[in-house]
Amino acid sequence: ALRELSNMGVGTAATALSQMLGQDVGLSVPRALALPLADAVDAAGAPEQVVTGIVIPIVGDLQALILLLIPAQDTETLCGLLGIQADSEDGRSALSEIGNILGASYMHALAAATALELDLAPPQIGTDLLASIVSAVLVAGAGETDTALVLDTALDLSDHPCSVSMLLVPIGNSIARLLAPLGLAELESD
Repeated sequence: ALRELSNMGVGTAATALSQMLGQDVGLSVPRALALPLADAVDAAGAPEQVVTGIVIPIVGDLQALILLLIPAQDTETLCGLLGIQADSEDGRSALSEIGNILGASYMHALAAATALELDLAPPQIGTDLLASIVSAVLVAGAGETDTALVLDTALDLSDHPCSVSMLLVPIGNSIARLLAPLGLAELESD
């Protein structure tokens, strides 16, 4: 069910990214997992890997954080297609917009499937070791939850394959609010 939700969102994202990058973009979601936070961190990749993290808060009926993790070599590829350097202000802006496109596509798919009213707050971007970025986001957002959704996305850009890992970290009891309309959890009555 989670992979299907993600696949619904990637079609819109592929079209928007194709327009931005000026070439055909194929997107697929080979893995969609609901994991305890500690396992989600491990599933995101090697802790010592340098990545660019894009954090996008979800607000509305569901409180959550989207964390997109793009390996350093893939940020160089994406920015190179736009003729800019990944470590420049233009590069950070472009990566932030790519994150916004992917995050919005996932969020709209979630909203359509669950009938929850959702919106995105402005993204924040940073480059560091994967372990540093993930732990900072989990400390900032996880609070009471112990589950994260991990959605790995493969970007097929002709001769330039790229990967993005996405963690959706629900805040508080939001995981049940998200999964209940999908028949994957029950909400506790108040």
